[in-house]
Amino acid sequence: MELRTPDDFRRRLPERVDRTTVAVHDGEVVGFVTITGDELEQLFVADAARGTATAAALIDHGEQQIAREHDRGWLAVVAGNVRARRFYERQGWVDRGEFAYGADGITVTCLRYEKPVRPTS
Repeated sequence: MELRTPDDFRRRLPERVDRTTVAVHDGEVVGFVTITGDELEQLFVADAARGTATAAALIDHGEQQIAREHDRGWLAVVAGNVRARRFYERQGWVDRGEFAYGADGITVTCLRYEKPVRPTS
C-alpha cells in the first residue's frame, strides 16, 4: 500500500488512458477496465455500482478488446480476493494456478485466470 500513492497513480495513468474504458452512470464514473495485450490488467467498480450490471459490462468489453488480437485472455487476482474470484468464475474465467505477478515494480503472488475470448468455429 505504501507504494500505491496518489502520485504513483498519476505517474502511471498517462500510459494507460488509451487502453482504458470507463463506465459512467448519472454523470459519475462508476468503474473502469484496462487492457494490456491479452491481459485484462485492471477492473474496478465503485461500491455504489456493485451488484449492478456494470462489472459484467466492463469485463465483456475488455474481452472484446482482447479478442481483436488474441484467442485467449488472462488476468491476475490475489487469492484472498474471494469476491473477485467468484465474479470471474461466473463470467467463465478459469483459475490456472498461482504465479508471481510483476505489477509496476511490485511482485505479488496471484492466481492466473484465463478465458478463451474468440468464438471457436
